Amino acid sequence: MTCNVGGIERPIRILMGIALIAIGAFANLPLIGTAMALVPGSIALVTGVIGYCPLWALMGLNSCPPEMSRNR
Repeated sequence: MTCNVGGIERPIRILMGIALIAIGAFANLPLIGTAMALVPGSIALVTGVIGYCPLWALMGLNSCPPEMSRNR
């Protein structure tokens, strides 16, 4: 997989993922609210950690610097 998530976007996705997972786990939401926090939180965290987003690849978007795209 080539990197298509980079720069400031990676830490933002990671922090957003952690925050959403924490909200889903500890906010005492109804089941649908918990799912609506945990699913996007998990997706944001995983895509931030691995530096690749399949949706961005389908749309042809890339925020990764050119030198990082070649190294992955």
